[in-house]
Amino acid sequence: MTPYLPLLLFTVLYAGATLAWQLPLMVGLAYLAMSLLCFCIYAQDKVASRRGERRTPESRLLMLGLLGGWPGAVLARHWLHHKTVKQPFRQLFWCSVAANVAGFLWMSAQLAA
Repeated sequence: MTPYLPLLLFTVLYAGATLAWQLPLMVGLAYLAMSLLCFCIYAQDKVASRRGERRTPESRLLMLGLLGGWPGAVLARHWLHHKTVKQPFRQLFWCSVAANVAGFLWMSAQLAA
């Protein structure tokens, strides 16, 4: 699967939620900040992996994605070829993405209420 499809779908979902519920700009800025942070931590972990140094725990990578950094993680995984082979991590990663998107929809609806 191309990594850009989930990003495109989320962009459309985010735009629709913004139009429907007038989401505050802060929501988008939070996703952007978390994505940048997550991308940087994935990149740092990739370097540590190559050098045989101490690694970032997978639980931390998954938590950062769950908290909104998953778009940056998707790009890091694709561009850096990091954390793309290990099957248990891949499954947990996509579960965390689904959980974040579900949480995004729920919180967006709550903001509108």
